[in-house]
Amino acid sequence: MDRERKVVRGFALFLGAAFLIQLVRPARTNPPTYPERTLSRTSHVTREAKAVLERACRDCHSNDTEWPWYTNVAPVSWFVIDHVNSGRRHFTYSEWAKYDEDQKPRILKDICDLTRKGDMPVSTYLWMHADAKVSGADTTALCTWTDAERLELQRH
Repeated sequence: MDRERKVVRGFALFLGAAFLIQLVRPARTNPPTYPERTLSRTSHVTREAKAVLERACRDCHSNDTEWPWYTNVAPVSWFVIDHVNSGRRHFTYSEWAKYDEDQKPRILKDICDLTRKGDMPVSTYLWMHADAKVSGADTTALCTWTDAERLELQRH
């Protein structure tokens, strides 16, 4: 009898805690996107590279994140929202025009290097977004584009 009470009490505490953490709700934001500031408007992005960026990078590196249902459920929501905010701090192609001419080549190089190493997209994103997996052809498309874009920036 005492053991059953402990199990019930433990389960009740668990449910209470699960309910209470739902009250801590970090903001799921999508700042406005101004087309004239975007990467695709201010640079020549190849069709192939744009397809990869849209499929594999957009949710964390743009202002146009699609927030799935599970981003309403703590503690998963905390992790996802933090991940998106971190991605946007590193680089957001919705705000490409704000980066200066010294930052853009470094960001482009990082896009290629991190994708080539398999660090992007991050594995935790791929758990729920298998379609975001980047193939060898996708990596080639991104790196070919980033290399050409870096050369173009050097000319100016």
